[in-house]
Amino acid sequence: MNKVRVGILGLGRWGLCHLEAFSSLGTAEVVAICDSSPERLERAGKEYGVANLISSADELIQRDDIDLISVVTFESHHLEPTLKALQSGKHVLVEKPVTTRPDEAKAMQEAAVASGRLLFPGHLLRFDPRYAAIKEAVLSAQVGAPVSMYLKRSREHYLFETFQRVHTVFELMIHDIDLAIWYAGCRVRSVKAYGRSVTDSGAASASPEVLWANLEFENGALAVLQSSWMTPDEVGVEIADAIEVIGRSGIAHFETSNSGLQFWNGQGRLTPDTNIHAKLHGQSVGCLREQLTYICRCISRGEDPAVISFADAVHGVEVADAIAKSCATGREVVLAESIEL
Repeated sequence: MNKVRVGILGLGRWGLCHLEAFSSLGTAEVVAICDSSPERLERAGKEYGVANLISSADELIQRDDIDLISVVTFESHHLEPTLKALQSGKHVLVEKPVTTRPDEAKAMQEAAVASGRLLFPGHLLRFDPRYAAIKEAVLSAQVGAPVSMYLKRSREHYLFETFQRVHTVFELMIHDIDLAIWYAGCRVRSVKAYGRSVTDSGAASASPEVLWANLEFENGALAVLQSSWMTPDEVGVEIADAIEVIGRSGIAHFETSNSGLQFWNGQGRLTPDTNIHAKLHGQSVGCLREQLTYICRCISRGEDPAVISFADAVHGVEVADAIAKSCATGREVVLAESIEL
């Protein structure tokens, strides 16, 4: 199997994780990296042995020695490079949220169809063994078709200063929207959402620290999603997530903050995440690596992805947009309807 030649657009915190994970794969070769910061480019190129350091997204996209462009820029900057990369014959991985606008998500999907290239959303939790095991149980008699789902996601409060740039539904809850759609196996009919801001500022009001959403699916399944930026920094818990899926024949459940690796010392407790992206003996491990491995396999074999779906990602953005509107207006939103703010 030939190596997939990769270009990475954006070297922020998560873009560097992409670079580290791709660099550890035997099925991929990072040909070029692109960022607006010369210092960041030089450091990353030196650390991971990438010779082609590029400051222009257009220059990266137009290279003829790249098969896959990984778009890891700010959310509002995803559309243009994605469309250009598809039009230039590249496959594209777009980090989550793929966009914050339903019309942009649909434009990406249409461009992928027109180009005949593969377009992957960065919904990596489908590659976390725990969430994937629940999907298998949902498809079997072990849990069966979901009747109700509860998904909680909480992050340390200091992160809110950075990520309040977009509504909490797009930065945190989008993961759980995707999982709920995956488990339900159908589309959302209606949503009702509630947000609460703790920080009294204009930006915080637009992006609540605490967000709840009730979803009703077309098949009657219900989902309650809870996202917050309220884990105290001093607690030392990087990820405090939980899920419970009640199916017709069983229940699936797990919770992250009280299980797994913990360090106790004079500074307190630290519970680091080792499931998303971590290093083991100098190699990247975690569901990011598993996702990238799967994407490279799909490209090398010329296969459409069966595990991740850009159509689901488009619907996820539609649901997220409806949640933001419900949160702002206090009204239930039916997905076939449109609410103007």
